[in-house]
Amino acid sequence: MNQPHTTRMNGAQIILKMLELHGVSHVFGLPGETTIGWYKEWRANSGIEFVLTRDERTAAFAAEAYAKITGRPAVLEAPSPGVTHCTPGITEAFLSSVPVIYFSSDIPINQDKKHGLTGVDQTRLYDSICKESFVLTNAREIPFLIRRAFRVATSGRPAPVHIRVPINIFGEEAEITDLYAEPDYSTYPAHRPVADHSKIRAAIDVLLAAQKPAIVCGQGALISQASDAILELAERLQIPVGTTTPGKGTIPEDHPLALRVIGGRGGMEYSNQYLLEADTIFFIGSNTDSAGTDHWKLYGDPNTKNFLHLDIAEAHVGNTFPLKVGLVGDARATIEYMVEILKAEHPGLQRGPLDLNPIKQTALDKVFNSNIPMPEGTISPVKLSQVLDRIMPDDALVTSEPGVSAIYPSALLTFRKPGRRYITNYSMGALGYSVPAAVGAIYAHDGPVISFTGDGSFGFVIGDMETLKRSGKNITVILTRNDTFGWIRGEAILLDDVDEPWTTDFGRVDYCKVAEGFGFKTARITSEADIEPILSDAIANPGANFIEMMVPSQDKIIPFVPNWVRVARAKNLPHFY
Repeated sequence: MNQPHTTRMNGAQIILKMLELHGVSHVFGLPGETTIGWYKEWRANSGIEFVLTRDERTAAFAAEAYAKITGRPAVLEAPSPGVTHCTPGITEAFLSSVPVIYFSSDIPINQDKKHGLTGVDQTRLYDSICKESFVLTNAREIPFLIRRAFRVATSGRPAPVHIRVPINIFGEEAEITDLYAEPDYSTYPAHRPVADHSKIRAAIDVLLAAQKPAIVCGQGALISQASDAILELAERLQIPVGTTTPGKGTIPEDHPLALRVIGGRGGMEYSNQYLLEADTIFFIGSNTDSAGTDHWKLYGDPNTKNFLHLDIAEAHVGNTFPLKVGLVGDARATIEYMVEILKAEHPGLQRGPLDLNPIKQTALDKVFNSNIPMPEGTISPVKLSQVLDRIMPDDALVTSEPGVSAIYPSALLTFRKPGRRYITNYSMGALGYSVPAAVGAIYAHDGPVISFTGDGSFGFVIGDMETLKRSGKNITVILTRNDTFGWIRGEAILLDDVDEPWTTDFGRVDYCKVAEGFGFKTARITSEADIEPILSDAIANPGANFIEMMVPSQDKIIPFVPNWVRVARAKNLPHFY
């Protein structure tokens, strides 16, 4: 009988080797006194690329975006002084079902009880926003715990796992006999359970009987890489497919059955109206949250239609709407089996073809040709999105965040190939996401990356312009500027009848000069005629590019937000919908 191979290694070497065995190629993070022991071994013995950011918050969001794009669990690390800074990114990952393996180094165990500097109970801090949070107490257990971290993070509903590493563990030596990885957990979803077969047949019966059904895909459909299966089901049954903003791109948006984005953050009137009139809604990989459902008003009286719901997370299934059939399972595997049943048991099925493209084009043309006068000194975000949609390369990837920077692209950009090429943070919705997400994107993606940000968000993350520039990658940051926290201003004025918010506006900044200081090639759009040449030049330039454009605040020109549009129409205010 073969004896297990024994190797004597220290904790830092073991961690690095286990990450290599799991196929990790990048780690996002920031140095600190508690990680010096790890870095010493890293520099000498590992080819894993360390992506140095200027803030742990950025590192966390970058890791989250990297995992979304690559389909692999991302690795994040932070030292004890910055351990609290990672909570926004870890929270977004947790709510978005994105696997991140998060290492936080620490002072020795229990030294925090002596009030050692930077000491805090990291485990309790992250336990509520991670699938698991545990402590490395000895070097010998590192292989077991890292295998568990990858397995937990990528199985079932993917989510972050937190690993707390006291400083002494990096240098502690141990005889290791179990230095191996489990390859299944180097990507996600690691396993693809199929929903109950009888429930799948029940769902098929409901869909076949429906007069006006619709499919609504959340980002779970993209996590499951279910695009091909969903499109085959939709084509076989001629069912339109809409997506939430985070699910944008699940199927090609120029497909005849694509409704495009629906809901309260970038849904247009025609797509939201279609869902209101539908008699059957099939949710796939959606948690039916407030943003994707216009605060749960999108479907009208829930008792007037049938709801089906498929998700890997049993807690999401039927959470907010009464179900005719609930299915717990992987989206791709379950839909693939559903299609196989339809082929086998309904081989002669014929459905009249639907083509939504004329309806969509009419709606888009109405917006593009509306020519609503802009306030003095501002340019229409509609025109920016219209031009970018026309010139955007097929291999481009877009990051965006709440506000003007996301609402217009969500509604108006057309992604003509399926997949996760539009990265947003509409699970938690914190500001300061798009630039960090671009950091993750440039290391996960070979094509050009375009980052839409607003000046409210940009103030959180200006330091990481240096990270983008240092990468040497093709990145274009587009700043839509209005010198205010425009979403809060719009909410206060439109919904709370505040005459003039006193906590939203801030001082003017020459952001082009700031970007020039970081070494970006910069340009300022001051007229509609500037948009195409400036955008084209930036995207074609392989380095770091920055574009600034003044836009109206959300209370001046109301964007694609249904509850705001209802007020705008009542008050005869200019709006897009």
